[in-house]
Amino acid sequence: MPGHIKLTKSGQPDPDPTEFLVPSVEMKRADQQKPYDSKKSVWIPDPKSGGYREGCLESGDLEDPGSKCIVSVGHEKFTHKASEVGKVNPPKFEKCEDMVNLTFLNDASVFWNLKTRYQAKMIHTYSGLFVVVVNPYKRYPLYTHRVAKIYLGKRRNEVAPHLWAIAETAYRGMLNNSKNQAMLITGESGAGKTENTKKVITYLAMVATGSGKKSEKKVSLEDQIVATNPILESYGNAKTSRNDNSSRFGKFIRIHFTTSGKLAGCDIVSYLLEKSRITEQQEVERSYHIFYQLLQPYGDGIGGGLKAKCHLSSDIYDYTYVSQGKTKVDSIDDNEELEFTEDAFNVLGFEEQEKFDCYMLTAAVMTFGGIEFKTKGRDDQAECEHSGPDTFPGKAAALCGVESGAMIKAFCKPRIKVGTEWVTKGQSCEQATNAVGGIARAIFDRVFKWLIEKCNDTLIDPTLKKNNFCAVLDIAGFEIFEYNGFEQISINFVNEKLQQFFNHHMFVVEQEEYVKEGIDWEMVDFGMDLQAAIVMFEKPMGLWAILEEESLFPKATDKSFEEKLKASLGKLPIFLKPQSKTDKHAHFAISHYAGIVSYNVTGWLEKNKDPVNDSVVEVFKSSSSIELLVHLWRDHPGQPSTAPKDDGKKKKKGGGGKTVSSVYLVSLGELMQTLHMCEPHFVRCLVPNTHKKPGDVEPPLIMHQLTCNGVLEGIRICMRGFPNRMMYPDFKIRYAILGSAEIASSNDNKTSSYALLDKIQFPRERYRLGHTLVFFRAGALAFLEEKRDDIVIRLVRFLQGEALKFIRNKEFVKRRDQRDLIKICQQQFRKYAALRDWGWFIIIQKTRPLVGLPNPQEELRLLEEKSRTTYDSYMEQLNTKDRLLQENLTIVEETKALLKQIESEQGNISQYHEKQARVSAEKAELEMQLQEAQETLAKKEANRIQSATDKKTLEAECTVVKKDISNLEIAIEKLEQEKSNRDFSIRSLNEEITGRDELINKLNKEKKRISETSAKASDDLQEANEKLDHLIMIKNKLENTLDDLESSLEKEKRERTNVEKQRRKVESDLKVAQETVTELERLQKDLEAAMVKKDKEFSILSGKLDNEQGLISKAKQTVGEAQGRIEVLEEELESERQARSKAERQRSDLSRELENLGERLNEAGGATAAQIELNKKRVAEVSKLRKDLEECNIQHEATMISLKKKHQDAVAEMTEQVDQLTKMKSKIEKDKTQIFNEIADVRVATDEVNRSKVSCEKSYRHLISQLNLENKKIEKSNLILADFEACKRRQTTDNAELLQQLQELENATNMMVRVNSGLSSTLEEQKRMVEDESKERICLLGKYRNIEHEVDKLKENLEEEVSSKENFKRQLLKNQSEADTWRNKYEVEAVAKAEELEMSKLKVQGRLSESQNTIEHLNSKLIQLENAKSKLTDDLKEMSIQLDQAQILNTSMEKKAKQFDRIVSEWKVKVGGLSVELDVAQNETRNASSELFGLKNAYDESIHQLDEARRENKNLCTEIKDIMDQISEGGRSIHEIDKIRKRLEGEKIELETALSEAEGALEHEENKVLRAQLELTQVKQEIERRLEEKDLEFSLTKKTFANEIDGMQKALETETKNKVEAFRMKKRLETDVCDLDSALEHANAANIENQKTIKGIQLQLRNVQTQLEEESRAKEVARDNLLVADRKGHANQNALEEARTLLDQTERNRRLTEQELADTNETLGELTCTNQALTAAKQKYENEMVSLHVDLDEMTSEARLSEEKANRAMIDAARLSDELRSEQETASLFERDRKLLEAQVKDSQIRLDETEQNILKGGRKAVSKMETRIRELESELEAENRRSSDAQKNLRKSERKIVELNYRIDEDRKNHEQMQGLIDQLQGKIRSYKKQIEEAEEIAALNLAKFRQTESNLSECIEQADLNEQALSKMKLRSRCSSLVPQ
Repeated sequence: MPGHIKLTKSGQPDPDPTEFLVPSVEMKRADQQKPYDSKKSVWIPDPKSGGYREGCLESGDLEDPGSKCIVSVGHEKFTHKASEVGKVNPPKFEKCEDMVNLTFLNDASVFWNLKTRYQAKMIHTYSGLFVVVVNPYKRYPLYTHRVAKIYLGKRRNEVAPHLWAIAETAYRGMLNNSKNQAMLITGESGAGKTENTKKVITYLAMVATGSGKKSEKKVSLEDQIVATNPILESYGNAKTSRNDNSSRFGKFIRIHFTTSGKLAGCDIVSYLLEKSRITEQQEVERSYHIFYQLLQPYGDGIGGGLKAKCHLSSDIYDYTYVSQGKTKVDSIDDNEELEFTEDAFNVLGFEEQEKFDCYMLTAAVMTFGGIEFKTKGRDDQAECEHSGPDTFPGKAAALCGVESGAMIKAFCKPRIKVGTEWVTKGQSCEQATNAVGGIARAIFDRVFKWLIEKCNDTLIDPTLKKNNFCAVLDIAGFEIFEYNGFEQISINFVNEKLQQFFNHHMFVVEQEEYVKEGIDWEMVDFGMDLQAAIVMFEKPMGLWAILEEESLFPKATDKSFEEKLKASLGKLPIFLKPQSKTDKHAHFAISHYAGIVSYNVTGWLEKNKDPVNDSVVEVFKSSSSIELLVHLWRDHPGQPSTAPKDDGKKKKKGGGGKTVSSVYLVSLGELMQTLHMCEPHFVRCLVPNTHKKPGDVEPPLIMHQLTCNGVLEGIRICMRGFPNRMMYPDFKIRYAILGSAEIASSNDNKTSSYALLDKIQFPRERYRLGHTLVFFRAGALAFLEEKRDDIVIRLVRFLQGEALKFIRNKEFVKRRDQRDLIKICQQQFRKYAALRDWGWFIIIQKTRPLVGLPNPQEELRLLEEKSRTTYDSYMEQLNTKDRLLQENLTIVEETKALLKQIESEQGNISQYHEKQARVSAEKAELEMQLQEAQETLAKKEANRIQSATDKKTLEAECTVVKKDISNLEIAIEKLEQEKSNRDFSIRSLNEEITGRDELINKLNKEKKRISETSAKASDDLQEANEKLDHLIMIKNKLENTLDDLESSLEKEKRERTNVEKQRRKVESDLKVAQETVTELERLQKDLEAAMVKKDKEFSILSGKLDNEQGLISKAKQTVGEAQGRIEVLEEELESERQARSKAERQRSDLSRELENLGERLNEAGGATAAQIELNKKRVAEVSKLRKDLEECNIQHEATMISLKKKHQDAVAEMTEQVDQLTKMKSKIEKDKTQIFNEIADVRVATDEVNRSKVSCEKSYRHLISQLNLENKKIEKSNLILADFEACKRRQTTDNAELLQQLQELENATNMMVRVNSGLSSTLEEQKRMVEDESKERICLLGKYRNIEHEVDKLKENLEEEVSSKENFKRQLLKNQSEADTWRNKYEVEAVAKAEELEMSKLKVQGRLSESQNTIEHLNSKLIQLENAKSKLTDDLKEMSIQLDQAQILNTSMEKKAKQFDRIVSEWKVKVGGLSVELDVAQNETRNASSELFGLKNAYDESIHQLDEARRENKNLCTEIKDIMDQISEGGRSIHEIDKIRKRLEGEKIELETALSEAEGALEHEENKVLRAQLELTQVKQEIERRLEEKDLEFSLTKKTFANEIDGMQKALETETKNKVEAFRMKKRLETDVCDLDSALEHANAANIENQKTIKGIQLQLRNVQTQLEEESRAKEVARDNLLVADRKGHANQNALEEARTLLDQTERNRRLTEQELADTNETLGELTCTNQALTAAKQKYENEMVSLHVDLDEMTSEARLSEEKANRAMIDAARLSDELRSEQETASLFERDRKLLEAQVKDSQIRLDETEQNILKGGRKAVSKMETRIRELESELEAENRRSSDAQKNLRKSERKIVELNYRIDEDRKNHEQMQGLIDQLQGKIRSYKKQIEEAEEIAALNLAKFRQTESNLSECIEQADLNEQALSKMKLRSRCSSLVPQ
């Protein structure tokens, strides 16, 4: 089973399938490391393995197919033609999932890709529309539930290649498109077609049934398929040379689904069962499995034993048909397979008799092979000597249920008809054995088809409605064998048709994609490539027609067939001479798509005829006791054994027999018809090797299958187009390295892609740019990959150099430091050598170890204190021990007293004990009784429930029985009536029988007068001949009239077809014109959509600008807060340093610890200092940038003035245009009312049109049905005429037989006279003669009776024929008259209508030309509008640039004002300036918006951490201050100082941790600053680039802006004045600060209170800030909602575009013009809806802007309401508890009442049960009586039905014929009248529809203009809203600045 693994047990997970679906990372790495040269790596053929090997091209031109190429493989060199050499794909394409995506699509690349994937355990690979599945010969976990979940609901391109991906697309396509799906699975024997079919069915069953539980009653489809598989495999599978279980027939399985996707059933259709295998096998092969299963021991347990019933022996070699090849297969257990087959028969509901009949007929096919014939005499007459019950003929006859003698006689001497006589023909031994083989093959074939029909009956659920189906076609692939015969050409023709179907479908899909993407492409039908071969097969004198003709020709031979083929087809280019090396006797060859195949025609005629002995069939039909055999041959005409029967009447019709090719072509045509109605999917199965070894590959075998399966053909078709394609994002990401500037140059994908590809000089013939995809020709991607690889290699080398530099630099630095350290060591050593003799140095060295030694007295004191504390705790423990001992003594005394009291009161307790024992015993007894009562009660309850159920069932049964009794009574009455009728008919028949008996007696008496009767008979014969001549004359006349009628009919049909052709031409011209109109409309819509997109982009940019301004304001707030906190921290640090210096003077221990803290703080201060220095540098850079910016601003302002002038001019123009537009608006509003009225009229008209359309469709369908009925009636009339002719022929044959019988009678009488005269000598001879005479009498009597019956029937038939002929004459006259009238009508009216159509066509063309002119005029207007719009957009862009500059100036001025306020902390202001500049850069580079949000969140977290650290520092500072004050005051003991020291140590540790956290936060902030610097540099570069670009523009406009510069200078002067005032304020503030410092020094308490107040103010500020942030967030939410609305608008526009594309598709269907009107109305409705939605959104956002200010008040009111609700809820809870108590009391009362009612119910139930039992006893007896009576009546009814059926059939037939003929005549007349009226109506409607369409198009154009106007209004509203928001943000900034000033 290919790739199959059994599902694991429950509880165990399915194995991971990823390694079998996707290549691992290691594989990809190994593939990338493979050596590859894009120009020299090539494939060459390998003659040893038959595959290909990779080499290096040394010389030669691959483009020239004639040049020779030298290729080196290792140390060897080979020369090949360029056509034999193929390029190797880059390593990127190694193990490619879709082979169409390969750069070089040659055979070697395809083979290598399949081989590498197969050896990497990936058996599925795509090849365009194909999925190629290679048989792994091993079980992989690829078909588990886990894999099914992977592919469920996924598209094909989203997951790895898999068979289930194709099944999923088919299933989803069926559900989404409501179209039938078909999966075509082909391949050679052993490739895994059947297993893949099973897997597809399994997946569809899993998907359709889902994960729900299966019902117990029904069996799932998968289980039913599993039940059918053993039967079909045992009867249809056999061992071949490549596969032990090969399916030898094709099957088409259709799985039906409901509309919801639920399974509704399944059916199977079989094709091309290999019948020759039944009687012949090769040495390596075996026949069908069922033959070998019948001999297995398991069969002994079936029934009475299969071998005994089937008359089989245990030796398979007794049966020559099935023992010519192998009889045993190792991989198949025939005994187990028989068990599965038996179980399948039982599961599918086969009856025992049917099952055993099937087994017996199968055994009969086996035993037929043992029948042997011998020649008798010289005439080669075949005879079978032994035909007893134990011989093979006897067993075969017994198995067929016939007599062996009759069967052998039919084989040896079959009856054939020569003229009018039946003659027995002698058969030779060869002919007889061939006839036996033909019968055996035919029986097995019919049994197999019958089994499929039975399986189909079980697989269909009649309760479910079937909507669509997913079909699976499992059929053999293209075959090229050593010997190719009739079977091979049949299979190859099927594959030829399927390949043509694939080619057509594949490139239709491909070219549709090209058209959809907007690529210039000429449509090519690649399905026509195979048309030559198909036409050769199917044309009137083609191969199949010649084969059919030769098969019907009796004297035809294989030689004559060959000559005829060569004579008629020899000149065709695809009909070739035989070219086979394996078959030297081949007769001809055909050039197929897969190659040239040589065919041998030996035995084709016999195989096509597949002759069956009619005499044997007649024996089976007439005398077989096996019902199944009779059923199988029911459609065969057979052969009458004694006299013509009813079956014999149809012999002429079916006696010719259908040939195999005719049946095969009909079934193939039906299959192709169904496939053309389906959406196809293609699966190709491959056999990797012939020895079934996993992972092994045979290249010639695979390449042969790839050509036969059509994979290479599909790739050839792909090569003609653009097989490689990439999405624009993928293309840009991968190839941006080739030209990033070109890709960034334009937002349009096409322009940027063209720029990139033109830069690298990539020719445009090699690629095409679509709307969403870039298409490449085969091999084009390799050029791009080469260019990319060159750049990548260069960059990798650069990176390697940098990495090596980094690694070596470490070593260099290390050695440099070592050199410096050696110098320092030398210096230190020199110093030591100089100082070692100095006295002070010696003292320092000796006193250094003593520094920090512990004080022993202090340690002793500490130890004493510790000992005292331990002694105190010890004494406390001793005291508690003594106290607890005393308590124990008192408890012991109390217990003793209690025991004494108990002993004294013991007597009284004994009484209580006795009472307690009694009560407990009584309680136990009562509990036992209670348990028994409960058990009895439970039993009674169970009995009651059971009896109730029994009662209900019995009641139901009683009602059913009563209904049955009533029905039976009615039936009995009917039967009695019928019985009386039947009795009467029986009596009449008995009377007739008695009369006939009397006639027979008379005939016996009149035997002597035979001679006289013969003379009379001869006279009657002459009269009959005359009558016959008369009838023949009448028949000829009728035939002539019929021919005339047919000719008139054909003329009418031709005229009708001509009219239809003209109508279609007109419609096609109209549709072409409509398509051009729609294309122009589409272009117009695209331009409008582009304009709308640009407007929306502008609005989005303005929204982004507002967002960034809001972010800037927030950042300013956070910076200000941070600055204030940093000031506080600096003050605290200064005080902390002072405290440290004081503590160091007073205490050495504390000084050391504080020194460590000071060092760390100094390090932190150093980091901050370094940060300050960096900030200063940055400030300097920023100042430079500001100077540059100020210069740029001056220039920009100059440009701004010119732009303002331009803007004013533009505004003036716009105002004029607005005035014009207002005037237009008033006009349009007037027109609007008219249009609305017109729209209402149009809607009414459309409703009428739709109604008329529906009525037209109904009438059209009715007409089609009537036409079909007419055709059927004509066919039936032809059939009736044929039946009449057959009846006439039969009559002639019957007359001939009568004459023959009369002659035989005369001869017999003469013989009797001679015998009487000649043999009177001896009594023995007379006795013999008497016996002969008696036998002959009996025969004659029987024949005479038959003759009388036949004569009566002939008379009746003659009467019927005469009446029918008269009716036909009347009908013919009527038809002729009607035909004349129709002809006159056509000549008068149709010509006029054709002229009217031509006139209407000319009018339509004129209108079309007018509409085209109007469209061109509109397009020119549109272009003008677009130019104007582009100018406006340019002006808007310039204005937006000026606006940005103005905002930047504004922000810079605000910054300067803040700097003047906070000039004390310049570095803080500089940080703020940096953040503002960073935000401005982020404004300009909006691409990093997502990173900005992340930075903002991280920044908030770091600020939070800094706040916490600062709070801790503040607390520490206050504590240190307190400590320092206490130290300065003194008065504290050393003990207290030690405690403080310990506490300070803990706080020191906490400080260290806090400092480390602060340092980490600082590092984080530094990293952020570095990032900001990088971004600043980028922004600088962009600004410089933009400045350079605009310097040229600004140089021309400098002169005109002098006035504006003066104005700006005045503004600067005002700013300087503000600066002076700010300086004054600063000085005042400095004096205030000095005063505050002095006040702080004198009063610490007042300072603490001030700090508390400051903290409260800060909290209030934070609350205010949070409120502001919430408001800003609400604003952002509103903006997000606005963006969402814009996106919805985009989505609506996209939906609108999709609807328009759908409209285009419906217009291209070329069937109904009415639908176009409906679609335009729908689009109009959608446009109006979008307009309404946009206006509603606008109003909504305005309301939301207003409601934002009211939200705070609402929240407070809601809080109050919630408190009130909580109080109410408490009250409600109390009330509910009271109600609950009252409900509990009422429930207890109800419980008591319920118990009383239950007791009453029990009593009534007991009474009921007793009454029901009494009733049942009497009812059963009555039912049994009625059943016996019913059976008797049914037997009688069946007997009566049999008797009456024959009599009623003839009567019904005649009545039906009369009624049908009258009905047909009336219908024909009505249909003709209706057709004419409908044609007139349709023409009128078409004219009205055309007018309505034109009106609708005008209305649509007006609506589009309105839509554009509303869009422009909306954009203006959005701009106004943005301006309002900007003003609001400025107001908020000002309020914030004013709030921050008091600090």
